[in-house]
Amino acid sequence: MSTTPDSRTALRICPLCEATCGLTLTIEGTRVTKARGDRDDVFSKGFICPKGASFGAADGDPDRLRAPLVRKDGELREATWAEAFDAVAAGLRPVVEAHGPHAVGVVLGNPNVHTMAGALYPPVLLAGVGTRSLFTASTVDQMPKHVSSGLLYGDAHAIPVPDLDRTDHLLLLGANPLESNGSLCTAPDFPGKLKALKARGGTLTVVDPRLTRTAKLADRHVAIRPGTDALLLAAMAHVLFEEDLVDLGDLAPNVLGVEELAEAVREFTPEAAAGACDVDAGAIRAMARELAAAPTAAVYGRIGSCIVPHGTLASWLVDVLNILTGNLDRPGGALFPLAATDKTPRPAGPGRGFALGRWHSRVSGHPEAKGELPLSALAEEIDTATPEGSPVRALVVVAANPVLSAPDGDRLDKALDSLDFMVSVDPYLNETARHADVVLPPPPPSQAPHFDFAFNAFAVRNQVRYNRAAVPLEDGRLPETEILARLTLAATGMHGADPSAVDDLVIGQTLGKAVKEAHSPVHGRDPKELAALLTGESGPERRLDMMLRLGPYGDGFGTDPDGLNLERLLAHPHGIDLGPLQPRLPQPLKTVSGRIELLPGPIADDLPRLRAALGERPDGLVLIGRRHLRSNNSWLHNVPALTGGTNRCTLHIHPEDAARLDITDGDAVRIKGAGGEVIAPAEVTDGVRRGVVSLPHGWGHDRPGTRMSHAALDPGVNVNQLLDGSLLDPLSGNAVLNGVPVELARAGATL
Repeated sequence: MSTTPDSRTALRICPLCEATCGLTLTIEGTRVTKARGDRDDVFSKGFICPKGASFGAADGDPDRLRAPLVRKDGELREATWAEAFDAVAAGLRPVVEAHGPHAVGVVLGNPNVHTMAGALYPPVLLAGVGTRSLFTASTVDQMPKHVSSGLLYGDAHAIPVPDLDRTDHLLLLGANPLESNGSLCTAPDFPGKLKALKARGGTLTVVDPRLTRTAKLADRHVAIRPGTDALLLAAMAHVLFEEDLVDLGDLAPNVLGVEELAEAVREFTPEAAAGACDVDAGAIRAMARELAAAPTAAVYGRIGSCIVPHGTLASWLVDVLNILTGNLDRPGGALFPLAATDKTPRPAGPGRGFALGRWHSRVSGHPEAKGELPLSALAEEIDTATPEGSPVRALVVVAANPVLSAPDGDRLDKALDSLDFMVSVDPYLNETARHADVVLPPPPPSQAPHFDFAFNAFAVRNQVRYNRAAVPLEDGRLPETEILARLTLAATGMHGADPSAVDDLVIGQTLGKAVKEAHSPVHGRDPKELAALLTGESGPERRLDMMLRLGPYGDGFGTDPDGLNLERLLAHPHGIDLGPLQPRLPQPLKTVSGRIELLPGPIADDLPRLRAALGERPDGLVLIGRRHLRSNNSWLHNVPALTGGTNRCTLHIHPEDAARLDITDGDAVRIKGAGGEVIAPAEVTDGVRRGVVSLPHGWGHDRPGTRMSHAALDPGVNVNQLLDGSLLDPLSGNAVLNGVPVELARAGATL
């Protein structure tokens, strides 16, 4: 690639979605002027999507905050970093001391899993404060999958992914990877992998109420009624038992509860499920037979099957079908990735298992899941008093915008104003951060190192890649890692201590534990000696080096000369390929039995609710969400290159529904739900089935006091305002965002 005399190139893993594609950046001075795919990247091999191509525009957005903001006399004003952290310490510690640690809430948004800082420091912050008031984006997204995996395998992070490069048959539910690039399945060029599946003679089946770009590629598109995925999957499981198609293969010694499961799905016949799903019983039987007959197959469900009333049951049944057909943990099926920074694999055997409801939310009594409370409950935990326990009086928000992402943003908007103190770590003054007393802005991604701790654990091929910052840190900025370290110190009564103390603490604790574990490569060694061997230019790099050395491919601090460490990784700027996914059972299992527990108690207890749904027939319109290729969260709506075109906040409605309601294309339409009303332009399309309307998420940039100038030009509407937050999947606490009833009328007409 040609460059000007003053330009250079640098490598960067894209942080704008879960595909984690490698980029080659062109940099002029300190400005990223171009981004293209890195053809030598061991994982993405040059693939890039519009978001990655717009990396420079997102990175250089002039609306990004460049200095901390501190509220003085009711207004947010620029301040020094010292003033900002002084204000944090003065605001948080009195709340903890007067009302206890649970009076401090922590909200973590989606972008946390896209940064090193977001992976390394929030756990230390939470442990240091001691709060149970944790709310994250997981409970408006994928928490059902964590819960079902925890119950099946004993580990909420043991999530098998489809072996896209080798499968013969792929069944997708509630997923549109041609737009999303995949989720809980890290796969650069997901579209190319689906086309390759078809080119080698494989079969793609897509279950989705919309005729998405992915559905158009499918051999079979099933336009299911929203929210009934679990019924469809249960009926398919019924067929496998009824027609003697169950074949666990090599899984058999590792599975408990097959006979009990057969009885549990006995009533879910295709004929019983067909009416509720609006899918022909013959089609359900054919799907089950095709899945069983395929040489290899994988079932993959994503957000559309999670954000529904039976999200955990649907997520569980995805894995059940993979297990019953013998496709779990085998090439071409669904396998457990092994990331380079995973903990040292322990010997197979019984574990502690996974528990739900170890504590409950103060107001509505929602059970915790994976240490989190439902984001839907955040407003009531702030604005509602109860006889026991303190409301949330202070809030730490890291890379989150729950005013737009949680149900009933209007109520939360008011609740945030009632807090004693709020600190937001965010590059923008957005709909949530505008309420903060202190805003701590991280630098743009080009000025930060990048390692994918989370997404490598869901990758369809084992690999490891790391980039140091492509651009030097701008004067007056702090690294995001240091921001979160200093925030942790300020929140835990150690304000003013050297931020390296946080990294030193974690390193000491981790190595101290590792040397006591019999299966560890450093068993019996001196933790201080091991710490002295760590390399890296910063505390975060030393922690990365430690995790690599202790991990499944690591050098064991010198015990394996060919093993992985930071120095070796830095010598491979395009990454290191660690090979295709391999069968791993029974090692990943941490259930009390040491086996896959096919019908866990909480699942069995929730099945009567699913049986009752067999008789449900909604007679009105229901709402579903929508994903755009050029969007991921509300931040990207401020990037001109990623807005306009198809990336618009319109209401998709089927022509027959539009005609019945006297709505024409472009009409302003009032949409009313349990949480309120919004008005959006109609887009009449047969891309959505009858009885279903669709609005995208993340819009609603019309509140005063924000500094997102481009987003405000075309603000759209907040789809989550149509929800009142009362609808949750009871096992996971996940918000029900799809399949909710709404009423429609042309603006000005009476509903």
